[in-house]
Amino acid sequence: MTGFDWLALMRAGMRGLGLRPREFWDLTPAELQLLLGDGSGTRPLGRKRLTELMAAFPDRSDER
Repeated sequence: MTGFDWLALMRAGMRGLGLRPREFWDLTPAELQLLLGDGSGTRPLGRKRLTELMAAFPDRSDER
């Protein structure tokens, strides 16, 4: 089993995310992982999906 790199996690949470120490320590490891963009969150929108959405929902030229 590997341990946590607490210094790196604290740096990412407090410097990178701007969390206060109390906010950082109140998080679960899963919550911190999600905030840092790692884990089972959704993937960023790719070009292919953007093109599909643009075809499905085209801009209307008659909007005012």
